Amino acid sequence: MIKIALLALTNAVAIWAGVVLVDRSRWIPLAILAAATVAIDFIYLVPRSWAVPAKFLVPGTIFLLAFQMVPIIYTIEVALSNYSTGHIATKADAIRQIKLNSLQAPANGKQYEMAPARNASGDLVLILHEGASGKVFVGTRKGLTLLSPSDVKVDASGIPLSAKGYKLITGAGLFSLDKELRGFDVPTQGDAAIQPQGVRQAVELQPTLRYDAAKNQFVRITDGLVFKDSGKGAFAAANNAKNELEPGWKSFVGLGNFNKLATNPLYRDPFLRVFVWTVVYATFTVFFSFAVGLFVAIALDKKGLRGQKLYRSVLVIPYAMPGFLSLLVWAGLLNDDFGVVNKLLHLHVPWLFDPNWARVSVIMVSVWLTTPYFFLVSMGALQSIPAELTEAAKVDGGGGWAIFRRVTLPLLLVAVAPLMIASFAFNFNNFNNIYLLTGGGPYSGTSSVAGSTDILISYTYKLAIASGKGSDYGLASTVGIVIFFIVASISGFSFYRSKSLENMR
Repeated sequence: MIKIALLALTNAVAIWAGVVLVDRSRWIPLAILAAATVAIDFIYLVPRSWAVPAKFLVPGTIFLLAFQMVPIIYTIEVALSNYSTGHIATKADAIRQIKLNSLQAPANGKQYEMAPARNASGDLVLILHEGASGKVFVGTRKGLTLLSPSDVKVDASGIPLSAKGYKLITGAGLFSLDKELRGFDVPTQGDAAIQPQGVRQAVELQPTLRYDAAKNQFVRITDGLVFKDSGKGAFAAANNAKNELEPGWKSFVGLGNFNKLATNPLYRDPFLRVFVWTVVYATFTVFFSFAVGLFVAIALDKKGLRGQKLYRSVLVIPYAMPGFLSLLVWAGLLNDDFGVVNKLLHLHVPWLFDPNWARVSVIMVSVWLTTPYFFLVSMGALQSIPAELTEAAKVDGGGGWAIFRRVTLPLLLVAVAPLMIASFAFNFNNFNNIYLLTGGGPYSGTSSVAGSTDILISYTYKLAIASGKGSDYGLASTVGIVIFFIVASISGFSFYRSKSLENMR
């Protein structure tokens, strides 16, 4: 019964997805969806021995595709496009929006007193009174229709009070019309249209641009300036490629984003500076966390030490607390005006507002958060080292430092080195520590996006939501791909040098 219920749920989701794909005319994904659904039903409903392995492989394969492959493929697809603010819609939608944006009120344009209303079907219409002629029209998305004077009443200022066959929207109902009225246009002659200006006035607007579908270009009516398809998702003027009409549309740009990141100083210089700081931040955090954690583990690894369990419990508290709460608390503690740290030490250090001190603060707090992890790891690794080896080293005349350097540390690194590499990769992309503590700041003025403490992942996040005119998802995805290859290369080289992969075989 559970199997049938789960299969029924799966088929219901597939049917819903199929309806969406049909509505969007996505026939290839629809065929893949249908084939996958039939295959899943066949595997789980046919009582054959050969289908047993597939029954266990199918869920894992689905989750692998859904949570790994699809995001990776989508990230690559976005990185190869100009997907950003102003380049989100399709080309047809962009052309339609440019036409609407080009509508402007002429010097002698007609003006109307207006009253929003609903027709018998509940659709929004505009009851329009032209003051110059005294005529009253009903405006829909299809055009104007003249109403009989006997069917309409207007007040002294010309505002329609009632219209036969229509229910006027009054009172509180007007407050919910803002979104509907903002996109409501009543076409008149040619490309002209009447647009609401609030809830009581409307004006007839004339286009300043004419679209030539045969030549795929816009022409400015006043001076004949031509805007052609630039091939980069926008219509641009022939004499000035930077003079583009907005909005544009999402289009394929190939390696354009990678080229921009490598050659454009506005992106290249901040990227290189952030990359260097990211490596320094991740390296120092791992090194100091491991050093402090190992030191404390050795200090508390003494047999018969009083309060040993209490000390260990206290040291694990930073690791047990939610990280984001600790970061927010530290942001308050390090405030230069009212922070506890400055008040207790009688200092006035700008921990979070000076570029150099902010970097010190970020590393210090990250070490505080990471040390308990390496303390636990080092404690376990130390206890797994056979006591006979250290005893033999003592018999041979080795001192404490020599035993640590030649016996304890090499054996410790066999177990800890892979974890240090993993911790480096984690801190290389440790978004929370940077964003919650300093927000990537302070800013030096050389870049409006990359701050003094931004690492690559926080820089990517800022590119994705606030770059230039707005969000630049294509460039952010490009940086994300570069981060992947950087981390993979550093981790692969580190594993090779440490020979940890051979030890794990």
